[in-house]
Amino acid sequence: MSDYDVVVIGAGPAGYVCAIRTAQLGLKTAIVDKQWLGGVCLNVGCIPSKALLKNAEVAHILRERGKEFGFAFENLTLDFSVAVKRSRQVSDRLTKGVGFLMRKNKIDVQMGSARLTGRDQVEVTGEDGKITSLKGKHIVIATGASVAVPSGWKIDGEKIVTYLEAIVQEKLPKSVIIIGAGAIGAEFATIWNAYGVQVTLVEMLPRLLPLEDEEVSAELAKAFSKRKINVLTGHKVQSIQATENGAQVVVSGEKGEQTLEAEQAMVAIGFRPNGGNLGLEEVGVALDERGAVQIDERMATNVAGIWAIGDVTAKLMLAHVGSAQGIVCAEHIAGVETVTLDYEMMPRATYCQPQVASFGLTEAQAKERGYEVKVGRFPYQANGKALGLGESTGWVKLITDEKYGEILGAHLIGPEVTELLPELTLAQMMELTAHEIARNVHAHPTLSETLMEAAHAAAGQAIHT
Repeated sequence: MSDYDVVVIGAGPAGYVCAIRTAQLGLKTAIVDKQWLGGVCLNVGCIPSKALLKNAEVAHILRERGKEFGFAFENLTLDFSVAVKRSRQVSDRLTKGVGFLMRKNKIDVQMGSARLTGRDQVEVTGEDGKITSLKGKHIVIATGASVAVPSGWKIDGEKIVTYLEAIVQEKLPKSVIIIGAGAIGAEFATIWNAYGVQVTLVEMLPRLLPLEDEEVSAELAKAFSKRKINVLTGHKVQSIQATENGAQVVVSGEKGEQTLEAEQAMVAIGFRPNGGNLGLEEVGVALDERGAVQIDERMATNVAGIWAIGDVTAKLMLAHVGSAQGIVCAEHIAGVETVTLDYEMMPRATYCQPQVASFGLTEAQAKERGYEVKVGRFPYQANGKALGLGESTGWVKLITDEKYGEILGAHLIGPEVTELLPELTLAQMMELTAHEIARNVHAHPTLSETLMEAAHAAAGQAIHT
């Protein structure tokens, strides 16, 4: 049995970042994963999907906007398989980078399925059946989450798929039904539509991206309609099944039931934490009804020496949140100075076209909590850089407290808005107000000027609107 200060189970963005930080702090560290370094995010999630989205952006310009930019093609061909291969190359490069970081920080890597056999003991079963025992003063659970699929929905990997199959398939379906209009559904709708696939997006809740500000959802719905993406919000799926020619989905809405047919259907309704089959309950670790590991603000479970981070905690299932949790967890284990995470103020990003980015309270939530709300807005139609890019859809919406000027949240939809969030989240964390953002001189012409302009508007001193 090998002895460690820390054994991390799961090598995704939460686990591998935690392992690096514990190693930096002088703790002997091992990390275990049953499949791959980098987890879902680097291998089949956020990284390869962004590569596909870049290809989709180019494809959309070539197919739909050539006249606007002054070019034309007699025989335009788009090879989606090349896009997928490029996305795999991007993913492979980063996962190799994680392997390098493990070696650089002298972290022992064990590939196999892990299970706790005691409060401080982990048994790892490799693909060859060989069992390795690890002992750790501290055990960190970072096992992520898996696709949520209702019982009775059969995923065959061809006609009915999840993002796992969709992100690596090199052949485009002629038509597709996407069930779920959250981030994954919206991003795949963007990718496939850009290549000419007939897309129908089904969402049980009343709007697209239902966790975002209502105005963002409405703006995205207009953009998707313009792209001829068929959107059915407020529709519940009654059944889904593979057919001889593809997939059949029966949905019900205000006007009753209707049957949808397409070459393929993708299930994108959410994720479930991977808290089961790890031996956690046997050693007394508390899980909720979803299988999420219960933690405090230190990332500690109810069992001393056992910690949990990332999607398995279901605090906020985003890679960057998991990484932040991993650092905080490592610093608590080592007993050094750290911070307390505010999950409500974490940045959220969706990379559909137009992009969506947000953090904090929506306007409705702020009013519900009793704030006297002051809203600052600025449209991309009045931003020179956006006009030059030919991407003027959308706006910035800044939510502030009228009494003290506190930044309560922000909601952005438009070109590259995911890159604009850090200025706003940093300002909120450092307790700056809209006044400081407005007085911070922004280079011209840039997309970031929209933040300055929205801040001026929140202060009642709008310049360009």
